[in-house]
Amino acid sequence: MPSVVHDTLNTLFRNRPELAVELLQHVYAMDFPPHTLVEVAGSDFNDRPSQDFQADTVVLVGPRQEPVHGVIVEVQRDRTDEKRKAWTRYAAALWLRLDKPVTLLAICPDAGTAAWASEPIETELARFTLQPRVIGPDQIPAIDDAAYMSTHPELAALSVMAHGDRPAVTNAFVKALVELQDEHAAKYYEYAYNLSAPIVRQLLEEIMTKTTDWPVYSPFAREHYGKGLTEGQVKGRAEGEAEALLAVLEARNLAVNPEVKARIAGCKDAQQLDKWVRRAATAHSIDEIFD
Repeated sequence: MPSVVHDTLNTLFRNRPELAVELLQHVYAMDFPPHTLVEVAGSDFNDRPSQDFQADTVVLVGPRQEPVHGVIVEVQRDRTDEKRKAWTRYAAALWLRLDKPVTLLAICPDAGTAAWASEPIETELARFTLQPRVIGPDQIPAIDDAAYMSTHPELAALSVMAHGDRPAVTNAFVKALVELQDEHAAKYYEYAYNLSAPIVRQLLEEIMTKTTDWPVYSPFAREHYGKGLTEGQVKGRAEGEAEALLAVLEARNLAVNPEVKARIAGCKDAQQLDKWVRRAATAHSIDEIFD
């Protein structure tokens, strides 16, 4: 069962797939065409449901009909040799599909797992050795510039995950949220909160109680701020979750008929919609999401 951290990291890349390209450019100096389309693609590599042959997130770079590069984003929190073997299958399958360069980008919240994941993966196919590109705590910058964070909220959430024990980072993050619209501020606060260690969550909560007057949606905030939500804020959050759900379904090539669209649009419970979004990240069919 995927964890909250696993699902949240994948949500960041699905919400803004350009994040994968930016990380590869900044950390590994990889070359991508400037000002080109970057979008999430289907992550199934076979024509039947198979739990062990479905990548977390697949990003295509370039024109939709003729992409120039494929990036497989895998969130890895522990050391599992079978998973590394699966990565070679993902990379080979996407290369066969695209006939273009493919990069396996592993996101590892733990430094030890990042070191393990960065080792080359040998296969029994001649001349096929997969070199994962790994983003761990050491590769994520400790950002303490609120202005930069406000324009790069996904990277800001990653920075809090990796370096949130530094007060300068968490303080800058909270200041950056003020520059975002209310619904976006709450969303990215929730992402950072979900990704952080308990000590960082406590620090975020302490800062929020002292410096902000708008509601956010961590468990702490639901208890302390939930009654202060206006009708417009409740509606805005539900609409945002509904849009996110439809985006995930489209990215995963799960067919959405008018009845399903009506059900999603008619749901005004943001928490229920959030549950559906999380299920949609790994479900093999529409029925699995709503059952």
